[in-house]
Amino acid sequence: MPADLAPASAAPAAGATAPQILMEGLGKTFGGFQAIRDVDLRVERGQFCCIVGPSGCGKTTLLRIVAGLETHTSGRLALAHYDKEKPLNSMVFQEQSIFPWMTLEDNVRFGLRMRGRSRAQMAEVVDYYIDKVGLSAFRRSYPHQLSGGMKQRVSIARAFANDPEILLMDEPFAALDEQNKALLQEELLKIWEESRKTVLFITHSIDEAIVLSDRALVMTAAPGTLKCDVPVTIPRPRNVYELKSAPAYGQLSTQLWRELRDEVLKAKENKEGTPS
Repeated sequence: MPADLAPASAAPAAGATAPQILMEGLGKTFGGFQAIRDVDLRVERGQFCCIVGPSGCGKTTLLRIVAGLETHTSGRLALAHYDKEKPLNSMVFQEQSIFPWMTLEDNVRFGLRMRGRSRAQMAEVVDYYIDKVGLSAFRRSYPHQLSGGMKQRVSIARAFANDPEILLMDEPFAALDEQNKALLQEELLKIWEESRKTVLFITHSIDEAIVLSDRALVMTAAPGTLKCDVPVTIPRPRNVYELKSAPAYGQLSTQLWRELRDEVLKAKENKEGTPS
């Protein structure tokens, strides 16, 4: 692991008590439509949190507010930036968002180049993360030469290479088949185990939330708010498929589905009741 990529502490510096992400009564309206309301959330530094909820509940809106791509219309958002030498956050989108005119390695290098890192620093970090996601043989390939799963690996490598304090992920594996999704989940877990970045991860999948997170947060149907916060206490490191045979996995899956089921039905009713 490159020297300048040493794992960050999972706790704030001595004397610091602020969480990395703090929301108090957070809300967002678009015209007359309320997307989210009264969201209270505290995420400590180094935690991996998954937000799961029905379609249209405001999960992506919430993530975009944290990323600074949207502004909230009520409540308070506070983000702790402990190391000003690093970016505060980076976002991995559901759709493939790498630059089509750049090679794989240029895409991974992009954030570092924008920050003015030296050639030697960039080379070490880029090589490290390209190897981590298993794409060393494709480093000079362009996106049109890569599969969908490979493109998402590039997005993950680019986000980690940029070394943000907070990693925001908006259903990054939703479009992949089950085999590629499992492989990328394993790769993400391995990289995260080394860096212990603060992660806010949006998903529709209860399975994915259990596999990846320290906490699974269930959102209600729109207007979205947090319904419950379920600790995922299954020990790490985790193996994606072996994990599913553990008794705790089944218990968590049942608990989360009980919380989520009514919200999915409400979202369906809301959608069916909306005039076309």
